[in-house]
Amino acid sequence: MTALPETPTRTYDVVGIGLGPFNLGLACLIEPIAALDGVFLESKPAFEWHSGMFLDGAHLQTPFLSDLVTLADPTSPYSFLAYLKERGRLYSFYIRENFYPLRVEYDDYCRWAASRLGSVRFKTTVTDVTYEDELYVVRTREGDAYRARHLVLGTGTAPYVPEPCRGLDGDAVHSSRYLDHKHRLQTLESITVVGSGQSAAEIYRDLLGGIDVHGYQLNWVTRSPRFFPLEYTKLTLEMTSPEYIDYFHALPEPTRYRLARQQKPLFKGIDGALVNEIFDLLYQKNLDGPPSTRLLANSSLNGVHREDGGYRLDLRQEEQEKDYELRTQGLVLATGYRYTEPGFLRPVRDRLRYDAHGNFDVARNYAVDTTGRGVFLQNGGLHTHSVTSPDLGMGPYRNAYIIRELLGSEYYPVEKSIAFQEFAA
Repeated sequence: MTALPETPTRTYDVVGIGLGPFNLGLACLIEPIAALDGVFLESKPAFEWHSGMFLDGAHLQTPFLSDLVTLADPTSPYSFLAYLKERGRLYSFYIRENFYPLRVEYDDYCRWAASRLGSVRFKTTVTDVTYEDELYVVRTREGDAYRARHLVLGTGTAPYVPEPCRGLDGDAVHSSRYLDHKHRLQTLESITVVGSGQSAAEIYRDLLGGIDVHGYQLNWVTRSPRFFPLEYTKLTLEMTSPEYIDYFHALPEPTRYRLARQQKPLFKGIDGALVNEIFDLLYQKNLDGPPSTRLLANSSLNGVHREDGGYRLDLRQEEQEKDYELRTQGLVLATGYRYTEPGFLRPVRDRLRYDAHGNFDVARNYAVDTTGRGVFLQNGGLHTHSVTSPDLGMGPYRNAYIIRELLGSEYYPVEKSIAFQEFAA
């Protein structure tokens, strides 16, 4: 039987709900600030970041400087370099001469940082948030209640399952759980990966490596017109700048939504080196005859049906406007993640701002409440802050901005102008 929530006796300056990299970074940056009292709540028993995709050699697509704190405070004891030093790997990382941390290494770094914080509460599931006596009250399943002047929402994005696959019987796997199901998948006669981004490419490369040993047919289906690489040139990277956020945020809402759809190659593409590695592996395997694999671009998934212990996929070649079918036993959905508003916010929805699309109307300072400085959002703002919303490197910038709003003064310098180019007329 769940205990009744206790009456909160302590008022925090800020309660962070959810502990992904962004709220964890905020907790690290708040830690040395005596004027801010914060607590961060996470339902999981420990920090976890995409553990289902810890493939051998898989690395971040952003350099180590885009850690939890460095771009806001290079002297922070919670930096990735401080982690490496404590782990005894700093010189090895230096000799490696690769700016991009391994994904499993980044997860361990975040666990290390979380273990050093006194403000983090794991195994704490928020059930509802109310507004009482000019304060937010956050109640949990465990029977606790936390009172706060401000909230920071860091529940992140959830695995996205396309409409044709929802409610589907069987054992289709989202990429977020790939490693849990890899060995089972490799016992099947055929496997199909659906998706166009980095996760789809990593899974396809991983399965392609074992295609001769296990003898399955391997397919890769993408709606995109090509297997496109992540656009990572330096002037393009200036779109992760304060000036571009100012420019993008000031655009009309329809324009911002249109641009958000067009800008996917800026943050959802495949690492160029991985694209080349896949081609080289296909070339190598082709020496002994065509490998049992198909790469199908321009193909949208319009229907999925259970059939003979597997699946029948209804596909449409968009440029030819032709429908066709593909049968497969295993199905991996590398279809990304979407932001969903947490249900615990229902009691305070009247205090939150929404746009014409029904999404949070995120202010330039990342606030989503009617006062403009009470509730802040981590991630979930592609439609208001463009590609900077999910970018790990912009997390410290956003957190420095939020801390300035919480304090009413600037604790960490917030950059205002770094780009060479001009975005507005």
